[in-house]
Amino acid sequence: MAAPLYTTASGLLFHAGKILILTVGLPARGKTHISRALERYLTWMGVKTQVVSLGDYRRKTLGGTQKLPSDYFTLGEKSPETMELRKMVSDGCEKLIEDFFGAGGQVVIYDANNGTRQVRQDLAEKFDKQGIHVIILESVCDNKEIIETNIRNVKISSPDYRGWDPDKAVDDYYGRIRDREATYETVEETTWPFIRIINVGEKIMVNNIRGYLQSRIVFFLMNIHNRPRMIYFARSGQSLIEHSYKADSDLSPAGWEYSERLKEFVVERRAKSLEQRGFNPNDRRLVIWTSTRRRAHHTAWPFLTATKTPSDLQLIPHIASSHLTMPPQSAVARHMVVTDREPTTTKAAAGPPLNVKVIEKPQMSEINPGVWDGLTPDQARKFYPEEWARFVKDPYAFRAPRAESYHDLSVRLEPILIELEREKEDLLIIGHSSVIRCLLSYLIGLPASEIPAIEIARGDLLEVVPTSYGVHSQAFHFWDGPGRRGEGVDGDDGPEALGRSKRDETNFYENYAEDTKGKKPVTTVELGFLTGEPEKVAE
Repeated sequence: MAAPLYTTASGLLFHAGKILILTVGLPARGKTHISRALERYLTWMGVKTQVVSLGDYRRKTLGGTQKLPSDYFTLGEKSPETMELRKMVSDGCEKLIEDFFGAGGQVVIYDANNGTRQVRQDLAEKFDKQGIHVIILESVCDNKEIIETNIRNVKISSPDYRGWDPDKAVDDYYGRIRDREATYETVEETTWPFIRIINVGEKIMVNNIRGYLQSRIVFFLMNIHNRPRMIYFARSGQSLIEHSYKADSDLSPAGWEYSERLKEFVVERRAKSLEQRGFNPNDRRLVIWTSTRRRAHHTAWPFLTATKTPSDLQLIPHIASSHLTMPPQSAVARHMVVTDREPTTTKAAAGPPLNVKVIEKPQMSEINPGVWDGLTPDQARKFYPEEWARFVKDPYAFRAPRAESYHDLSVRLEPILIELEREKEDLLIIGHSSVIRCLLSYLIGLPASEIPAIEIARGDLLEVVPTSYGVHSQAFHFWDGPGRRGEGVDGDDGPEALGRSKRDETNFYENYAEDTKGKKPVTTVELGFLTGEPEKVAE
């Protein structure tokens, strides 16, 4: 369960009632992607939600395609054995739906084709008699590129086609689609509320949607898409004053060096990832989000100024602002050849400009520590003993005097999450550790209580790739310089300890994770669990 906006002991919004969403659509129309995305959002809202997938249940109980009767997916008369198997699967899914509602769940998304009017009517009538609101969610897609991409990226990698030649798997799946098209009936009945999504977010139609929760479902579905993209997270560089929320200080010299290394590594890593997926990096734009704090949006400067001379930098609006500090010479001029004539860039700095767009978002400022600003844990425990006791008990919900809790921060970030779903370009978020914790918890579905425990070390790049069945995440370490977590390990200030785990004691509320009820903190290393071990990048 991700960070809930609206928390109740039961996990229910009582005024909304129980809702069953029946997905409708031909294969490879994005039903699973839509279902999983909606489940993630509703769970983050604090609503007990579950996807019941007919395909997943069939594979779990019967196995992949190789283990099914030859007439399981074909048209025409079927053998008694096949009819019995299909009924067993559908009855099992309906039992899962009933069990979830019986256990206190509020929303079930039934991810299945439901391609005939009679099947939809029978299901809707059955659950309507149990007092459950039924919504029909149809996904229509006439974009051949979307269908082909969905088949190749999702369907042929499922257990149904394990070990198959990819081209043969595609042909077989197109055969399934042709069989379904012969009997498919689009949703025209108005007996039940329905939502029709065309080309996974290109257009949306609604009928008879009522109430707060149903409206929030429609609002979310208006903002999703299934275009392949990558999302990167990195902390901003070290600032001149690390321990003060109020200071809004600029980057330190080490911070400027970090920002250039971040730019170099992101460009290299993104190009490698795109090429592995069959994309040309030059054809895709990278969008960068930062907060309005100086140390955050200044960390993005190298992405804009990599091929500029110092005189050119004056043309950039951010740098032209009189209240901003220019980067030190070591950060900008170290790729310059200084001669008696006008300075010129070296080959290392030459090349086409990066296709990037930088956007500052005020909602992405770090968590406000209030009266704890600049305090060490020992000082907070000494001067605010009662507040400290509550903080230790529940770091997620605790709010120091004149401060924000992580719950407050999650509420503040809700518009950012919607924009995160809307964004179709590859995205790099350069932010503060508290903000990255909340955004990661939404994407990978961590419990709210675990948000304050996520380690976000400066010098680690997190790569998150949304897919129809979840997200794939990896962590890459690229920086060991000053500002990673401190200048060494407690009791060991030798060169081998540089950049390791000594923490800034005067900024503990923002800069490093707090244990949550004895649970094991989730580190950036462990965020690579979906795709294997994280990589260590040599300098």
